[in-house]
Amino acid sequence: MPVNLPNILTVSRIALIPAFALIYGLTDSLYWLAALLFALAATTDWLDGYLARRLGQTTPFGTFLDPVADKLIVVTALVVLIGSHASLWLTIPGAVIVGREIVVSALREWMAEMNRRGLVAVTWTGKVKTLLQMIAIAVLLANPPQLDRPWVIVGLVLCYAAAFMTLWSMAVYLRVAWPILSDAFARRSET
Repeated sequence: MPVNLPNILTVSRIALIPAFALIYGLTDSLYWLAALLFALAATTDWLDGYLARRLGQTTPFGTFLDPVADKLIVVTALVVLIGSHASLWLTIPGAVIVGREIVVSALREWMAEMNRRGLVAVTWTGKVKTLLQMIAIAVLLANPPQLDRPWVIVGLVLCYAAAFMTLWSMAVYLRVAWPILSDAFARRSET
């Protein structure tokens, strides 16, 4: 692993995952701390990319690990929250968000194999989706899993907004990649 500040931040983001998950799952009075650790991890998502570009310290390792770290913190937080809330109201947007992450990761992998990864680069819809996800998850982690609490309702509304942006950004990526995908499928079916 090339040791530089952006890569250290990415690794620290991964290291924060068990901390916020355990604090949220094992305590009834430290929800705010779990949310704070998650927010810190989410902030490093922006900061490591900014610093890598600004300092000229982008590396293949960082390019690989950054999106992995992003998906790990979001999926872990959603799994913890869905398990704690035990509510279909949270399970539906959580499943949409996790499903999209799987589809877009597979799409990016496919496009990389076709030497066209640049076509599925992050767009503004993906950035808005990420921001909404991070805020929604932080709000939900900061509160006990009780659907009658106003901040939990705010967190759920934000989670549904994130799920909507998730579907929108996935559609954008699929639309851009569709000509290459359909051409590859057509060639495969001819053989």
